[in-house]
Amino acid sequence: MAVSDARFSSQLVAPGELPRFFDDLGCLADYLKAGKAPAGAVAFVADHRTKAWLRADRAVYTRVAGLETPMGSHVIAHADAVSRDADADARGGTGVAAAELFGPGGPPKGSSE
Repeated sequence: MAVSDARFSSQLVAPGELPRFFDDLGCLADYLKAGKAPAGAVAFVADHRTKAWLRADRAVYTRVAGLETPMGSHVIAHADAVSRDADADARGGTGVAAAELFGPGGPPKGSSE
């Protein structure tokens, strides 16, 4: 999928496969909830403020009802609470647990963890 805005992007990386890119965290979440993650996959998300890639299992998530995301999930990610608090777009949002977003196991962490 084409990524229209790097601030909302995510990707799924698996051994021996090309990365799968998503332009909205909700799309990655739906893909993972459908059980489509290949063995050994690791999910990455972009920090909404800095656009830096980080492991999805280490990110903090915020749902901001008034924030338009490419596919309408209204969810953004940050490396930590400091980055979230420095992001004006996250103000007024509600924290979302990774397990709520991606399912009970959270995002895939790869085969080494």
